[in-house]
Amino acid sequence: MKIVKSFVQIGYLYIILFIGNSIARLLHLPIPGSIIGLILLFLMLQFHLIKLEWIELGAGLLLSELLLFFIPSAIGIIDYDALFGIQGVKVILVISVSAFVVMLVTGYTAQWLERKKGDAA
Repeated sequence: MKIVKSFVQIGYLYIILFIGNSIARLLHLPIPGSIIGLILLFLMLQFHLIKLEWIELGAGLLLSELLLFFIPSAIGIIDYDALFGIQGVKVILVISVSAFVVMLVTGYTAQWLERKKGDAA
C-alpha cells in the first residue's frame, strides 16, 4: 500500500510540474516550467492549499533516488569531449564548486527544517 501511495503522490508532483510547464509555455516566460512548478508547489504548501502529507512520501522517494536522475546527463556530457579538451579544467571546477554549494545549502536547509519541525511538535 505504501508503494501505491508513493506513486500517487509522485503523480501529484507531476501534475504540478505539468501546470508549471504549461504556464511557462503559454506565457512565453524565460523561466523553466520546472522552476515555476516548484514555486507553485511552495506557494500551495505555504497557503495550505495542499498538505505536506499529500506529497511527503512521494517526494521522499524521489529524493532518495535523486542520484539516478543525474546519470543520463553525465553520460551526455561525455559525448562532448571537445568541450573538455578546450575548457576541461574550468568546467570541472565549476561543477565541483556548484555541487559543493548545493550540498552545503541543502544540508543547512534540511537541518533548519528538522529543527523547525521538532519545535512545532
